[in-house]
Amino acid sequence: MPKKKPKSKGIVSWPETERPREKLLHSGPESLSDGELLAVLVRIGKKGQSAEDLGRQILTQFNGISGIERAHIEELLSVSGMGIAKAAQLKAAIEIGKRIRMQDFRPRNFANAADLATYIRPKFEGKRHEIFLTILLDGQNQLLAERTIAEGIPTQATVYIRRVMEEALRVSASAFVVVHNHPSGNPTPSSGDDDTTYDLKQAADLLNLIFLDHIIIGSGNTYYSYAENDKL
Repeated sequence: MPKKKPKSKGIVSWPETERPREKLLHSGPESLSDGELLAVLVRIGKKGQSAEDLGRQILTQFNGISGIERAHIEELLSVSGMGIAKAAQLKAAIEIGKRIRMQDFRPRNFANAADLATYIRPKFEGKRHEIFLTILLDGQNQLLAERTIAEGIPTQATVYIRRVMEEALRVSASAFVVVHNHPSGNPTPSSGDDDTTYDLKQAADLLNLIFLDHIIIGSGNTYYSYAENDKL
């Protein structure tokens, strides 16, 4: 008679000090491994697999937490044991972390390209497509609003320009910055980026708006600033 495989014991059978949730409460979240943190979020695994096993599997499959951030919901759902609730919890937790970072790095003055790039970078992390947004400022370069102008397939530059001007006038902005990412990771501007920047400058001058900068976000901590390179 063939031997039966031993059943995998769930986390509830572990000593309390080794259970991810209890370990977090006792020793703090920084004491948990990436797999243990994911186990706290997904809460339960599947038959024969603990929540921590599932967390480790997700980390391996997507090459770490940054890979989970880049993954589409559909890709997460393709992992056995992952459902809509678990996938949503992972994405929500990552988004909360990004928003906390943005609050921590919010510049006092949005005219500084390096500070602004650090502040806005989390919005672009994990994105596989281009996003073009504008940051609208008052007369003291303080934030009035952020608006996404286009996302996904690149749009004609004239559409970008019209939408940026419309949003600036809508909130009575005095100045603005535009930011977009290069999914390739290389922030070097293209000829199309140059043309868009030139046209934005012309439109801003006509409406008596101050066009402070056009920043391109690359991979890591890289960025390109038209203002820093005296190309505005």
